[in-house]
Formats: sequence, structure tokens, C-alpha cells
Amino acid sequence: MGRLFGTDGVRGIANEELTPLLAMQLGQAGAYVLTKEKEHKPTMMVGCDTRISGDMLANALMAGACSVGANCVYVGVIPTPAIAYLTKKYKVDAGVVISASHNPVEFNGIKFFNGNGYKLPDELEDEIEALIRSNMQGVKFPTGSGVGKIKYRTDAREEYINHAIQSVAVELKGLKIVADCAEGASYYTSIEALKELGAEVVAIHNNPDGTNINANCGSTHMEELQARVVYEKANIGLAFDGDADRLLAVDENGKIVDGDQIMAIVGNHMKREGRLKKDTIVATVMSNLGFFLMAEQNGITAEQTKVGDRYVLERMREIGASLGGEQSGHVIFLDENTTGDGLLSALHLLQVMVETGKPLSELSKVMEVLPQALVNAKVANHKKEHYLEYPEIAKAVEELTEKFAGEGRVLIRPSGTEPLVRVMIEGKDKKLIQAEAERLASLIQDIMF
Repeated sequence: MGRLFGTDGVRGIANEELTPLLAMQLGQAGAYVLTKEKEHKPTMMVGCDTRISGDMLANALMAGACSVGANCVYVGVIPTPAIAYLTKKYKVDAGVVISASHNPVEFNGIKFFNGNGYKLPDELEDEIEALIRSNMQGVKFPTGSGVGKIKYRTDAREEYINHAIQSVAVELKGLKIVADCAEGASYYTSIEALKELGAEVVAIHNNPDGTNINANCGSTHMEELQARVVYEKANIGLAFDGDADRLLAVDENGKIVDGDQIMAIVGNHMKREGRLKKDTIVATVMSNLGFFLMAEQNGITAEQTKVGDRYVLERMREIGASLGGEQSGHVIFLDENTTGDGLLSALHLLQVMVETGKPLSELSKVMEVLPQALVNAKVANHKKEHYLEYPEIAKAVEELTEKFAGEGRVLIRPSGTEPLVRVMIEGKDKKLIQAEAERLASLIQDIMF
């Protein structure tokens, strides 16, 4: 069996791979490991996105936590960054989000935050996993008054909205915004925040029913948003994902503005105002080559990490950076929150538009986006880390790397959350890189699936 935790918690098909039993065990082990050195009765804050399986898994997890003596505060449907913020604000011992982010409804996930609102390092996740595999060996299960209890709160989302509004000083009166909430956790928070700041908001995909999360909408399916922005003659479109920790945008002409461009726009604005710490932005190896060229041209240091916002965050903390993120739209404003935050990203981007008076199409010209082809190869989940062990695949990767040397790059990596190997090729000829990426992905899938 492979490692239980991926790059963003424990993920799987709900009730098949991620069962209520596993959720209960994660609740037990997570509560024990994260709070074992506390002298008081520990408390965990728990929230979820809009998936139909959320209540099932959240209640199983909280039952597990209570069984080892931890109390739980259940705040219901709420964005992932809200849990990160509220865990720290209320000084609870840990936070948990039940969500599979941008994945389809049949998936779900469980991710933990420590008492300071940060995702867990590998060592703590390994400790939780080892405890589960040992069947909770050495853990005492209390009885009587030692058992934990659950408190239910409905006001937490308002606290998060207020935090976002107070963090970014911007007045949105006169702006027309189309917001796609992906039928997910931002369906209330993002719309209310934008309205409170004075924007005219056209909300789409903000009627979650438990089964429609991410279904042809949100940051992974932006065609409808692009068309709607043009139709509405809106200033901007905002696309959130299922748990609202990422944001992509659409300019007034219907063109997508990705996470790299958002970091470039906001980062340059922060630099001009002296708010970009160390004049540094932390990105990943998946960021567009144009982003790194932009940084060089504007006196910004662009750090690179492996893919995953947790690794971006680790590097930001190491060097004291205030801005970092991923092309996919996870953008971290570390002075304001401890994880990617779609709402904060939106407000910062809107702030640049308001303060410069420039449309998003003009602002996004700060960097040239070089053509990228990204193709997914479906593989067996337990094989995805071993793609280079197949000689035919290794040879094809080597040949492509040589072919694009000096004029682009080739990046192959297993997905941290799905049974996929991702093939990314960057270069000048869009048709060529797309054809080569599809050819390599097909080869990987044929050999490994």
C-alpha cells in the first residue's frame, strides 16, 4: 500500500477509498498526534465543502476525534482558507477540511491544519499514518467525562468575510464582476464579500445541491465564465474552485488570466508600494517560463519549488516571502492567511485594477505567456510514481528533453491527488508541443494503465 497522504491531504472516492471508517481513524489519529502534548482538553475545528459526502465523512471524523478525548467545533460548509484562518484566530489546537478541492463530486478528501493554520509537514502526516496502521497502538480511549463533544457554529463564515474585507483596502463600486463559485464552498462568502465592497455581482454556479460541485464550472471549466463576462460587458470574471482556495480570472475580453499572471500583476504592484517582502515571489516548476522572464525584467526574485502549494508555503516561510503560488491559481498572501485563498486573491487583483485604473487585459501584459501543452495520462494510482522505471517511457522523455533544449522545456510529474501522470511541454510552436505532449501521454497511458 502506498502513502496515505498525498500533496493535499488524504484523497479518494468517498465511501469506496475514503470510507467513514478511514475518516474515523484519521479523526482519532489526527486528534491524538496534533494535540498529544496539550495539557488542556484539545479542540479541533472542522469544515467541509458542498459535496454530498461531506456530512458523512465529517461526522465520522469528529466521532473519531471525540473518542480520543478531543472536542470538535463544526462550522459546516466553508472555504478551506477560512478554516486555516479561523483555526489560528480562535486558538484551537487543529483544523480539518473535508474537501477534494477541484475534483468531481464522487471524490472527497481530508486535510489537516495545525494550531497556527498551516498544513502539516510530511513528518506529522507520517506519524498520523503510522498510528492508523498500528491500529492506534498505545492510545488510551477515555470514558465518562473524558470523551469529547461537538459544538455547532453557523457564524464562522461571516468572520472569514470580515477578515478578507479588512485585509484588502478596496472599494469596488462601479465594477461589474461575474463570479463563478463552482457550486462549491465560496457560493456565499465570495458573493457577499464582493457585494459588501460595492461591486455589481453576477453570480453563476452558486446553487450547490451536493452533487453539482465543479460540474463544468469553476476554475477547471471556464468556458461559460469567459462567454458570460463578454455578454455582460463585465470588467472581470472570477473563477473559484470547489473549496475556494484557488482563483483564476477572466479579463473584459473573455481571456483567461492564470495564477502566474495574477502573481505577476499583484507582485509588481506590491513591489512598487514596498510591500513585496524580499522583492521575491515563490512559484513552482510548473510556472510559465514567461513568469520567470517577467521577474528578471522587473527586479523580482522568482524562487522555484516542486508542485504543491504546501511546498510553496514552506519556502515562503523559510525565506520570509509575502507572496507565492501556483499557475493553477493557488496564491498565498502570507501576511493575511496561511494557505491559498481565492477570495483574498480576487480582492488583491481587484485592488490593482482600481488603484491603477487599468483594465485587466492591459495589466496582464506584464508577462508574456509562452505556449504550454498539458496532457494527463491515466495510470494506476500505485504506479504513478514509477513512470521512469519503464525503459520506453524514459527514452521518450529523454528524446523530448533534448528536442526542446534551449527553446522550451519538458516536465513530467505524477499528480499528488489523482491517478494521473501529467505531461507538460513548453515551447514556441503550440501545435508541435501539443502533438508531442499528447504522443508522450498516450505512450505513458498505454504502458502503465
